[in-house]
Amino acid sequence: MKAMSQVTGQAISLPDADIDTDIIYPARFLLITEKKGLGRYAFADRRDGPDFPIREDEDRPILVAGPNFGCGSSREQAPWAIGDLGIRVIIAESFGDIFANNCFRNGMLPIRLAPAEVEAVRASAENGATITVDLVSRTITGAGTAIPFTVPDSQRETLLNGWNDTTRILALHAEDVTAFEAVQQCAAPWLWTTRK
Repeated sequence: MKAMSQVTGQAISLPDADIDTDIIYPARFLLITEKKGLGRYAFADRRDGPDFPIREDEDRPILVAGPNFGCGSSREQAPWAIGDLGIRVIIAESFGDIFANNCFRNGMLPIRLAPAEVEAVRASAENGATITVDLVSRTITGAGTAIPFTVPDSQRETLLNGWNDTTRILALHAEDVTAFEAVQQCAAPWLWTTRK
């Protein structure tokens, strides 16, 4: 995963409430398992409309979404598809819990803010302001606003280092893993391949 400390750019405003994972990534595309290129299927049933704000050819790394974004099923393809569009940060009043966790696991930062704060960021986005999300200082700035946000320390550390689940375990607990393996090799040697 790519490390994230700061994301700067224009933002996309998608204010609709209750955008579920089936809207983000329709079920008919679930048999596609390659992550690369999934962005072309994101919001497939909505993106042809002239007012739909997300376009594949634009470089806007921040999405300001409506409340309860990513609700519904646990399909991990939803954050994969959004990430493939180049979006690294999603700001909303609330998220589906599984969707938010899948975002973290896939190198994206979901930020929960109070409704008035979301609307302040949305106003900046709709006015074309450049917005900066700084994970180090935990602030969102743009168009004269500075809004603090919270993110769990473990998830912040994971994003700052660009870790996935495996690299996080190895970075933080390599000695514990090695010690466990040594004990297990003695306790159950038949489980371990011996190389000659």
